Amino acid sequence: MTNTFDPAGRQNVAAKWGWFVALGVLLIMAGGIAFGNLLMATVASVYYVGLIMLIGGLLNLAQAYQVKDWGGFLFWVLSGGLYAAAGLFAFVNPLLASSILTILMAIALIIAGAFRIWVGFRLSPLGGWGWIVIGGLVTLIAGLVIAAGWPVNSLWILGLFLAVDLVMQGLALIAFGVLVKS
Repeated sequence: MTNTFDPAGRQNVAAKWGWFVALGVLLIMAGGIAFGNLLMATVASVYYVGLIMLIGGLLNLAQAYQVKDWGGFLFWVLSGGLYAAAGLFAFVNPLLASSILTILMAIALIIAGAFRIWVGFRLSPLGGWGWIVIGGLVTLIAGLVIAAGWPVNSLWILGLFLAVDLVMQGLALIAFGVLVKS
């Protein structure tokens, strides 16, 4: 795999190393705030998902009127209406929405983990296949733990994932900024 950055591009990125570090520090601080109040971080996550769904639903409704002569008008209206309604529901009842999102996340992790385990065993003649199985087991166990704690954990689990992601992204940007400088 070849590197796509030309020397001028590398120097430009290296010259901005401080911005990467600063953004990383801000993300770690935001992650710390999220860790400090996981319920509010969960609600913020639900509002974010709700806003995305609401916008997507409204865009689908607009699309319905653009293709009304196409024959799929009713499908686009129903699809957009349901999507927008789900987005509004997230704003009206974010705690119930977090419960639904948490169980969906648990199901997705269980399915993804089981699939990764299966793929790992299918790759068993190749070196490193065990790491895929281990990764799948971790994902599967995470899904099972989330499902076992549902619905109580739905008050904090999405916020925890948000907090961890913010901190990890912050650490990655700090490391990138420091290493790209040298």
